[in-house]
Amino acid sequence: MEKMKKLILIALLLGTTISCEDFEGWNVDTKNPAKVPPAFLVTAAQQDLFQQMVGMSVNSNTFGMMSQFWGQTTYQDEANYLFRERDVGNAFWRRHYRDMLNDLQEAKRLITTESIEAADIQKNQLAMIEIMSVFSWHIMVDTYGDIPYTQALQGNANLVPVYDNDEDIYLALFNRLDSAINSLDTSVGAGNVGDGDLVYHGDPASWMKFANSLKLRMAVRIADVNSTLAATMATEAMSGVFESNADNAAYPFEKSPPNNNPNWATLVQSGRKDYVMAEQFVDMIVPLNDPRTAVFMQDNVPYVGAPYGVNSAYVDFSHLAEFLHIADTEGIVLDYPEVCFLLAEAVERGLIGGNAEMYYNEGITASIEYFTHGTGDAAAYIAQASVAYATSGGSWQEVIGNQKYLALYGRGFEAWSTWRLLDYPNTFTRPPISELPVPRRYYYPNNEPQLNGPNYEAASAAMGGDELHSRVFWDNNDNGN
Repeated sequence: MEKMKKLILIALLLGTTISCEDFEGWNVDTKNPAKVPPAFLVTAAQQDLFQQMVGMSVNSNTFGMMSQFWGQTTYQDEANYLFRERDVGNAFWRRHYRDMLNDLQEAKRLITTESIEAADIQKNQLAMIEIMSVFSWHIMVDTYGDIPYTQALQGNANLVPVYDNDEDIYLALFNRLDSAINSLDTSVGAGNVGDGDLVYHGDPASWMKFANSLKLRMAVRIADVNSTLAATMATEAMSGVFESNADNAAYPFEKSPPNNNPNWATLVQSGRKDYVMAEQFVDMIVPLNDPRTAVFMQDNVPYVGAPYGVNSAYVDFSHLAEFLHIADTEGIVLDYPEVCFLLAEAVERGLIGGNAEMYYNEGITASIEYFTHGTGDAAAYIAQASVAYATSGGSWQEVIGNQKYLALYGRGFEAWSTWRLLDYPNTFTRPPISELPVPRRYYYPNNEPQLNGPNYEAASAAMGGDELHSRVFWDNNDNGN
């Protein structure tokens, strides 16, 4: 009997040991790993960035309506700038902080603490990630104004970060951008992290052009409030910016979800008919005999734009561009035509030397070549009095602003930001339901007063209130609408 007990005990012990070994790892979620290689984090951050900035989701990106490229057929809250109920500011805020910036910060930590690649390759990796981070931070400042920055991304170590002054953040971003540019070594690549870079495939020369182009954009942004610094930054950047459409910051979306262009999901996959061209855009471009007209919109020719901000019948008005309905259309956040217009503006502002008309013409030409795949006659278009630099407007702001707006079709954030800076186009109207002017910023997330009350209150007071009409530091023109 005693022998039998010993055998049973041994069997139980063996069974316990075997069970522990057999079940080891069963509670590991392979679809949500606790540790991810830096290259994966770079890919995830890029996809989040481009989906956020390219898409037209009413939950987070309403910039296409704020720039009045298009309007909604029904559900007019967002077209009327009634953003509180859907908490639009919160979705945009989370996507940048929680997804993009947090992933990039973790990628930097892993590279500096665990990478076994050569030091020069690590420097390129960190510089690339830093440039992406600066881009995201600049978008956040331009969207909200004062935001958490120096105390942000600390997780449980600081759940109530202070909001930093938006102008101070820009100054810090210039320093970070310069440091990243100076760190890039074009003689070496980006190692394994380059495999995760779907935009420039780890090419440091391309990242240098992107960084300088971003630096130029930011320099022009601050020209009205700090012309001395703007001139320095623009002068330093201009020799290293994009040189053709081949340099564009473009993301290769795929045909299959979830890696498709988000506009395809909104316009096609959803099966809904929520968007039509706004009459402001249609009435502006049609008289110009613009070769991009048939690319920017489709159906109902002659083209007819819908009244902005009120319900309309989808079948009665022209529809959004065909390329926005294609799943693998690339997404762009900064391109060569924009750089050309920035250079023209920098010349007119006295930030750099050069010929503004030459840059203006090149910007139009590059945009037409991109959108028409080289079939549009840019020279004939530019030769028209309604387009020519010397005759198409009463000021350089109007001339550049109108054509830059057309070239930015579909890129609502930058079109809206350009409008805030240049006052053009001056065709924007107040939606008749709310009668609100075009917003100058997003609201902070609705839950910030509860989650970070004192710091939210301080930031709101510094901004002149958490209101759509409050302004970021560089937006000091009174263009109205």
